[in-house]
Order: sequence, then structure tokens, then C-alpha cells
Amino acid sequence: MIRLENVNKYFGDLHVLHDVSLEVREGEKLVIIGPSGSGKSTTVRCMNFLEEPSSGSVYINGVKLTHKNRRQIVRDNMSMVFQQFNLYPHMTVMQNLTLAPIKLQHKPRQEAEELAWHYLDVVGLTDKANVYPTTLSGGQQQRIAIARALCSQTKIILFDEPTSALDPETIQEVLDVMIKLAKENITMVVVTHEMGFARQVADRIIFMADGQVLEEGSPDHFFTNPKNERLKQFLSKIIK
Repeated sequence: MIRLENVNKYFGDLHVLHDVSLEVREGEKLVIIGPSGSGKSTTVRCMNFLEEPSSGSVYINGVKLTHKNRRQIVRDNMSMVFQQFNLYPHMTVMQNLTLAPIKLQHKPRQEAEELAWHYLDVVGLTDKANVYPTTLSGGQQQRIAIARALCSQTKIILFDEPTSALDPETIQEVLDVMIKLAKENITMVVVTHEMGFARQVADRIIFMADGQVLEEGSPDHFFTNPKNERLKQFLSKIIK
């Protein structure tokens, strides 16, 4: 579904990604872990050209992303859930969920609203359809953001540290929704520091540091038999 080939990314003189190559198979749950500043979020943002690679190639469903085709290819194939919820505060939850299906996918309003009700049920927030996002807790807003991504009905959802802006009490409610989604045939790429989630959900885990992929493997491999010394140090600090 996704292939990165020798992707490099510079921000000015700062070399953030160094020849990153990876593949994500259809239906796979790929979790990317690593210390802050390792290039995890930039890697995910290169997958949908929110950050255009300085060099290298990105393929979605075998089609190479270019500056010209990126908008349509990305819109047709993937959605994204960000660290910040990015909900429109002046719109109700229902309006937030139906905006893209109506405006971008040209769905009839009734169909868009039926989709929204369905995915509000999935995230457990049907009672919040007609309220404004500012009245919701951070965890509820992020669950709404996940429902919004699901309303696009794309085969790929990218998650960029979806719990990092939440307080400890609301993190689990978002992770529970993501664990439920992982049972579906959705391709998920998740940047996270939540090791319990990674162990439970990931088909494969990638460890990044200094803009490079240093190790990848199954959760069992990562948590019982890691090879890379940098990975061992990272896990010893993050797993208590």
C-alpha cells in the first residue's frame, strides 16, 4: 500500500531523514517508535506529502506521488489523525464529520450523515453529534478526529502520536478505539510512545533514531530480543 524508497528530507541545512526505505502491506498495522527528534513524524508526513521529500520516492498503491498528482492520490487512499485534533471549533461534531464527504467526495448529505452516525457509534460518542468541539475533553476530541478520518472511508489511516497531547486519564479511551480499529481490514501506520499499544496491536514495529530506520521486526522480537544497542537503551528508559 505504501512504499518509501531512499527518502531524504532537509529543513534548511538540517538533514532530518537519511535514505529511509520501508514498505507497508495492505491491512498491516505498522508502529513506528523512537526518541523525540528521530524523524518518526516526518516519515509519516512524507507518506502523504504533507512534507514533500527532498529526494527519494513515495508510492501509494504502486503509483508514485508527485507534486502534481499528490492531492488526488492521497485524498483517495489515506486519512490522517494528528497530535492536535484540528477540529473546526465553529462547527458541530456532525458538521466536522460530514464536511469532507460532502465537499470533497460529493456524497449526498443524508449519506454523509449516516456515515457520521455509524462512526460516532464506533468511537462511542453518538451523544455528542450536535455539540461543539470546545465542549469536549481532549480524549473525546481525538476520538471525534478518528471518526472524521473513518468517514473518508480510505484504506489507509496515518496516526501521528495521537495521544501525545492528552492527559493520562484520557489516553486509554483513545487507545481503546484504535485497538478496536486494528481488528478491521484497515492499513494503519502509527507513530507512538505507547509501548503497551505497540505490543498489543502491531504486526510490525520500526525503530527510528537520527533520521534512520535502525531495526524492524515483530513485537515479540522487539520486546524480547532486540539487537540494536540504541534500541535496547531506548526500551530500557521507556519501559519501567
